[in-house]
This record gives sequence, C-alpha cells and structure tokens, in this order.
Amino acid sequence: MLLPKGGVTWKSAKAQLPPTRAIWVFLTRTRFLLCVALAGICLLLWRGVRTSASEMQRFYCWGPSKPPMQMTPNEAVDWNAHLQTPVIFNHHEPLVINESTIKHVDLNPIKSTHKAAANEERVLILTPLRDAASYLPKYFDLLSELSYPHHLIDLGFLVGDSKDDTLAVLSAELARIQKTSDTLSDPFNSVLIVEKDFGIVTAQSVEERHGYAAQGPRRKNMARARNYLLSAALKSDHSWVYWRDVDIVDSPKKIIEDFTAHNRDILVPNVWFHRYRDGKDIEGRFDYNSWIESDKALKLASSLDKDTIIVEGYKEFDTGRTYMAKMGDWRLNKDEELKLDGIGGVNIVVKADVHRSGINFPAYAFENQAETEGFAKMAKRAGYEVVGLPNYVVWHIDTDEKPGNA
Repeated sequence: MLLPKGGVTWKSAKAQLPPTRAIWVFLTRTRFLLCVALAGICLLLWRGVRTSASEMQRFYCWGPSKPPMQMTPNEAVDWNAHLQTPVIFNHHEPLVINESTIKHVDLNPIKSTHKAAANEERVLILTPLRDAASYLPKYFDLLSELSYPHHLIDLGFLVGDSKDDTLAVLSAELARIQKTSDTLSDPFNSVLIVEKDFGIVTAQSVEERHGYAAQGPRRKNMARARNYLLSAALKSDHSWVYWRDVDIVDSPKKIIEDFTAHNRDILVPNVWFHRYRDGKDIEGRFDYNSWIESDKALKLASSLDKDTIIVEGYKEFDTGRTYMAKMGDWRLNKDEELKLDGIGGVNIVVKADVHRSGINFPAYAFENQAETEGFAKMAKRAGYEVVGLPNYVVWHIDTDEKPGNA
C-alpha cells in the first residue's frame, strides 16, 4: 500500500474508513450480536466461579460433603486417602454418683489362687445344722484351731427343722470363740445364722436317717438347705467357699491352706472314721459318695426314670463305681490327686466363682443324682474340675451305720 505524499493526515485516514452506514450494518448483524452475547455470558460465569471459590476458601470446614453415615465405603476410602483425621482431646472429669440407693460391685479383683493366705483371699465356711447340739462344742474347738487368718474367714450356719437346742448351743459357742482374750484364738471376721425350716420329719437316728426309703427326700432337702445358706451368705468379696459338716471329729489345722494350694475348682478329702474295739483302733471308711463313674452305672441310669435318684451303698442300685473311700492311705503323699465324678458333702472346698456361675446343689434328679453328687455332675457338665485327695484324710464321727466297712 502506497502512502500519500507528505505522510498520513486526518483527511487521508478518513477517506480510507468505510462509510458510517457500512459500520452500522456490521454492528447490527445477528451473528455479531450473538457473539457479543456469548462473550458476555462467559465473562459473567467466569467471574461468578472465581467469586464462589474465593468465598468457599474463606468459610471452608473440615469434612466430606455428606455425613459419614451416608457415604459409601468407596467414598469414605477416597475421602480419608488424602486427609488426616483431626484429634480433639476432651478430657472429661470423673462422673460422681451421690445417690445412696445405687450400689457398685466390681468382681474383677476377686481371685482364687494357690496363694490364698498370702493374697488375703477371703474364705466363707458354711455348715447346715439340724439337731446338731451335741456336735457343736467339738466343731468349734476344731474351727478355732484353723491356722488360716481368722480375720479373712466368715462363718455361715443354717439351722432348720431342729427339735433340740441347736440354735441355743450354736449361739453360746459363737459367743465363746468370738470373744477376744489372751487365751482364745482370734475371732472370725463375721458370723451369719440363717433359720429356715423345710418341713423335714425324718428322725435323726441312724436306722431311719440312712434307710433306703428316706434317701431321695433326704438328699433333696439337704440340697435345699445348702442352697438357701449359700444364697444368704455368699458375698462379693469371697474367693473360696468351704463346706464343712458339723460331725467332723479331727482334721488338719492347715486344711484351708492345704486345699487352696491345689488351686482346683472343687476339691474333697478322703473321709474315714475311728472305731475302737478291744483296745484296737480300726480305721473305717466313711464317705462312699466320692466316686469315679462306671459304665455299669451309666447303663443303669439310662434304664431309670429321669426323676429317680441313685444313692450309693444300697442293694437297689448296683453301680460298680470306684470309691475313693476304699483307696489311699493318710501315711502317704497327701497331695496326690484323683479325678472324681461324684463327691460327698462332709468337707468340700470350692472356688466361689463356681457357685457364682450357677453351680449349686440340685434339689432334684440331675443325671439321676442329687445334692453333692448332683453338684459334682453339674460342675463337670459346665467344664469345672472335680478332684479328690485319697491320701488326705478327714476323720468323721463313727455312726456304726456300715460295720462291714471297718
């Protein structure tokens, strides 16, 4: 393009511009107006997006765009993959409950171990009583000689269906041993006396008490008496329960320490008696309720009605069981153990948690056994161990009920 001589002037430039009408026609074309409108819309959208992003950055809160409960597992993984969870430490003050009607018991610290005395584990000694006045002085003489710390021992008694002065003699003997003096042993931690009659009318003579016809009802009532006493006396701080009959005439002073050292769920000794004839001491075997099950007895039980209770030592039931009473010797190793399926009730040491777990003395036929033998069957069914000590002998009064055993 050739420029005019003398350079570019206004007139020359004006001459080069298109006519006004041509410009107006261009500006009013539909295509041009549409382009202008689209450009304006784009500009407005861009400014809006930038403003929103800026505002979101100012007021941004931690967390996903939806509640965690509404997130899918994949969304939760995606969200947590690039963010760290914030930690807010909110240390609460202890909750204090001042309502006197609310009690709290924590059984977790209560243990039954082989070092019961060293760990100051509490022992509950339980004895059911019926027409037992004549046995009580000797019973408490032996009890007061126990070497286990007396302040860790609680005593519990159930007096029921007695026609003699059992309650009066019991109260007098307790007052005697609980009185603190220089000549008596330390008093026990506490004593509980429970009175409960069960309507028992069977006489206490050997002939009537141990007759076959009386055995089923007698064992059921004895079981009820034990369960009533247990439910009233067992407290949350007891680690061991020691069932001790009133007619024991001799036992080691360290019997509680000796038994807890075995750390067994249920443990019983051998029970014998002394019989003196012609100046000779004949050692008789007393408790035939501690036994090892036999195939013959299991077959017998399967043929009986489920409510029939098998009792040992009667011609009506030939069980073929192995009796611990016929085994052992007190001169041999006293710690030798024997696994049992049934036990007698003269002397039983039980971990308290066994009773707390619901293992008590069935006052009905449980696997055709009741009371202490049913207790052993129930414990074994629940997975607890039932053990006897054939060489550890506790001496029972001689009742002359089984002269053939001497």
